[in-house]
Amino acid sequence: MKKNYYAILMAGGVGSRFWPISTEEFPKQFHDMLGTGDTLIQKTFHRLAKLIPKENIFILTNARYNDLVLEQLPEVTQRQVVLEPAMRNTAPCILYASLKIQKENPDAVMIVAPSDHWIEDEQTFSKNVEQAFEFCSKNDALMTLGIQPTFPNTGYGYIEYDKSSAEAIKSVNQFREKPDYETAKGFISQGNFLWNAGIFMWSVKTVVDTFKKNQPDLFALFESGISAYNTNLEADFIEETYPKAENISVDYAIMEKSSNVYVIAAEFDWNDLGTWGSLYDKLDKTENGNAVVNARVLPEDASGNMIRTKKDKIVVVDGLNDYIIVDKEEVLLIFPKSKEQDIKKVLQNVKNKFGEHYG
Repeated sequence: MKKNYYAILMAGGVGSRFWPISTEEFPKQFHDMLGTGDTLIQKTFHRLAKLIPKENIFILTNARYNDLVLEQLPEVTQRQVVLEPAMRNTAPCILYASLKIQKENPDAVMIVAPSDHWIEDEQTFSKNVEQAFEFCSKNDALMTLGIQPTFPNTGYGYIEYDKSSAEAIKSVNQFREKPDYETAKGFISQGNFLWNAGIFMWSVKTVVDTFKKNQPDLFALFESGISAYNTNLEADFIEETYPKAENISVDYAIMEKSSNVYVIAAEFDWNDLGTWGSLYDKLDKTENGNAVVNARVLPEDASGNMIRTKKDKIVVVDGLNDYIIVDKEEVLLIFPKSKEQDIKKVLQNVKNKFGEHYG
């Protein structure tokens, strides 16, 4: 049965909110962000490989990261690295990879998962995914894993599910955009809202049929290359065709337009590691309340800081609280955690003033 299990690991993002560590040349999924000895993409690949045959895990990434993927995942072959020649959001690349997989195995059921999430309880993760796979192999269903909200987060989209169901797999009423704080509080008090983690499961037949129905133009564009997929003609076809695809997310393209959408409330701890603050939350703290990666820190009246340097660098901090302190060769960032959403803007200012190569 497991020969029909597949995964699409999404690894094309730039992760600019983790600047200066994450850059366009070397984004966050290829870094050991938590100081564990494994990069985020390595952690995610090995987590998926506990359930899915290694040769059935496809890595979707930008063409410029091909060598990084092969270097960090030596067990992967070039066949498994699906390259996007242009940035077109998640729907085009998922459709493209799904058509490739369908041509190889029409009975495939698959998970689409970001490469940069942190999940500690990998056994429960596998259990929830297997639950979804079983459901999807028997039903025409688009499934997602929702995360039980722990506070009114305004940075995530939400999934509203059918309250009346006592089943573990619940029907989705609707997807909600990122809310303001009061709306998020309302969602949580209603008790039937989950964070949208961007983790999807479905049979390859269901997802391809759904694209055909809801995105006929996008489907026609990629379906025209069926004869080339998984052959030496594929690269030329994609190079020419991919940039013509609409820039659209899979949520907008199919999930929000479909009535056969289901959700499982994940039973495992989850962190999307989207910002330095979320990394701070995930890491163990020193007795002074600082989160430290690689550095050796001497703090004085300094707590709540996220501190990252190269290995064993000594950092003396006095009188700074709740700051991001990141030292990387030619860039030093000292920035309030409360303004971490502005790091993208800061990066743009740095590139404008000092040159594009700093991003």
